[in-house]
Amino acid sequence: MDGGAAERLVKKDLDGTTGLGKPISSRARLAQRTVESYLKAGVKPRWMERISEIDSAIAHQKRRFERAHRNLRAECDGDPALFAQRWTEFVQRARFDELNELIQQHNDWYPIERDLPMDLRTRDYVLVAGKNYRREPLSAEWVLRLFPAE
Repeated sequence: MDGGAAERLVKKDLDGTTGLGKPISSRARLAQRTVESYLKAGVKPRWMERISEIDSAIAHQKRRFERAHRNLRAECDGDPALFAQRWTEFVQRARFDELNELIQQHNDWYPIERDLPMDLRTRDYVLVAGKNYRREPLSAEWVLRLFPAE
């Protein structure tokens, strides 16, 4: 017996019988190989995790306020003045402290973590996919824009 399955697979690649034994590209040969880069390669970058957390939390808040808006409208049974008053009071009591802290961290650290270049004309970081990378903190005004009181 000539070794295990891994050895047989490696031997096939070295023999060229599988077609997978292609030469390493010059880019791959020149890439720095360090423990840090190895560890980075196996873990999602923090900015990516943070954006995912923010997007999930915002989607959750939208669903939450959509449901509350619909339920309160049904409770007020066609009285627009009562609905507007109660909806505005409800929205004003809403807290977004944890999510806004996460958004603030994103706004502060994203350009550094992504190593975004500066736009010399605007003296700000470049746009990402044509948009500003900054996220708007959530507030009562944000809710009322999505789900108006009238």
